[in-house]
Amino acid sequence: MSSVTFLFIFVSILTIVFLALNFLLAPHNPYQEKYSIFECGFHSFLGQNRTQFGVKFFIFALVYLILDLEILLIFPFGLSGYENGIYGLLIVLIFTAIVTAGFVFELGKNALKIDSRQSNNYFYKSNKFVHTFIESK
Repeated sequence: MSSVTFLFIFVSILTIVFLALNFLLAPHNPYQEKYSIFECGFHSFLGQNRTQFGVKFFIFALVYLILDLEILLIFPFGLSGYENGIYGLLIVLIFTAIVTAGFVFELGKNALKIDSRQSNNYFYKSNKFVHTFIESK
């Protein structure tokens, strides 16, 4: 058996094992809104074409595009690092610092927080679990 064949078999088995573990161990919290049709995250009403909606989903899309472009611009530097030298490294570091500062600013302003109407009644997310964990030490 060649190493490539072994790799495909090993990765396939590992993927199936991880998917089975996720299916067995993940918490399940079904409620009616989860099974309803998803339409851009908003409830649609008949006859109302112009409804107000939040911009948070578009902010997520823009952050994804910016970070994706960052990877796209850094990738050629990784392939030609010897030819770029210190000047290229400095440009990439400045660009990464600017994008990271913008991302941290958005996190600080809670621009990426989307409020959910789902109730989190899990024991491990409650204060009881935290207090039992702290008191056990």
